[in-house]
Amino acid sequence: MTNQYDCIIVGTGPAGIFAAWELCQNSDLRILMIEKGRDIAERHCQMAATGKGCLHCQPCAIVSGWGGAGAFSDGKLTLTTDFGGWLGEYTGVTKLGELIDYIDQVYLQFGAPAEVHGLDKERVNQIKRRAAAAELLLIPAVVRHLGTDRAQGILARMRQALNDKGVEVRTLTAVRSLLVDDKRVVGVELANGEHLAARYVVCVPGREGSEWFAKEAQRLGLRARSNPVDIGVRVEVPAAVLSHLTDVVYESKLIYYSPTFDDLVRTFCMNPQGQVVMENNAGLLTVNGHSYAAKKTDNTNFALLVSKSFTEPFREPISYGKYIASLANMLGGTVLVQRLGDLLDGRRSTPERIARGLVRPTLPEATPGDLSLVLPYRFLKSLLEMLEAFDRIAPGVYSRHTLLYGVEAKFYSSRIV
Repeated sequence: MTNQYDCIIVGTGPAGIFAAWELCQNSDLRILMIEKGRDIAERHCQMAATGKGCLHCQPCAIVSGWGGAGAFSDGKLTLTTDFGGWLGEYTGVTKLGELIDYIDQVYLQFGAPAEVHGLDKERVNQIKRRAAAAELLLIPAVVRHLGTDRAQGILARMRQALNDKGVEVRTLTAVRSLLVDDKRVVGVELANGEHLAARYVVCVPGREGSEWFAKEAQRLGLRARSNPVDIGVRVEVPAAVLSHLTDVVYESKLIYYSPTFDDLVRTFCMNPQGQVVMENNAGLLTVNGHSYAAKKTDNTNFALLVSKSFTEPFREPISYGKYIASLANMLGGTVLVQRLGDLLDGRRSTPERIARGLVRPTLPEATPGDLSLVLPYRFLKSLLEMLEAFDRIAPGVYSRHTLLYGVEAKFYSSRIV
């Protein structure tokens, strides 16, 4: 192997970017970042440009590329230790809080706005009390909203700063496997067969690389713990229905345990006056949402997800989630949208029924259909019970005009133990 680096970083999402940022401070390390997607300036979804449905570009510009899938997300920094992963199990809560504050300062350095949401404790506590009465747990957090448009500018400036510090970046380059010698990772093999050597390899492939990471861990005989898979829908309502919440906390992180199955159901990625968008995960079409700092719509959307952890002997949560999402693609050729009223009445939505609704869909490419043919009964029942509970603190959420897009699924890399 002729190409020798001090460190190779696989993936250029936030974890990869900050790994490179820390390594190049006050050092002359030779660092290479490898990304299978495009550079930030080249990430454009052709669906929006052509006005047609998903063109199945590979790799998908929405989920792959510099900045990770988050480059086209809502651009929210949730400044709390109460949710967002398991890092606190390794660092402790105090250290995690310090790291979050430090990362926030770096984002501010690169142009994040000074304004934050969720500081009015009295109003937040009022919402918490109402939520508790509806058997919902509100987890408050201070949120710094970048916006999809502003986030991309920040990521571009981070890219330039790392370039100025000598960090090499290869885009449109996929890693096939990790190279191991005497139980030590010594480099990577690219999809074109090229071998690159490194003293250290940092693997942070993100959600888009979660399946690859799990397979590599299995191939190398590493002990790994399967993470839960989150499956559900993207909910779209008039922005006025949730404005009394989003004006205070912006991101209403609500936790609920469904009465029938005692499953954990949660809200995720709430986008006030935002848009529902489509993602292409290696040919599998799923939904997501984002909102711009400047361009607003009349709707607010959020994900409603059922978290499911599987027990032995099942070890394929990602494949399970992808199979469910594929059913929606099979039925509609793309993602599905359905009015809540049609779902409760046991009928599919049609273009005519969608047109008669009070909520204008912000993803017109979605096919009107029947989500009951896609989601397993357990998931569907839990989602409906959560919507009913949510309606108690936000009347109108459980309206027959509410739009449900499916499937939304979140896949997580295995945790090496």
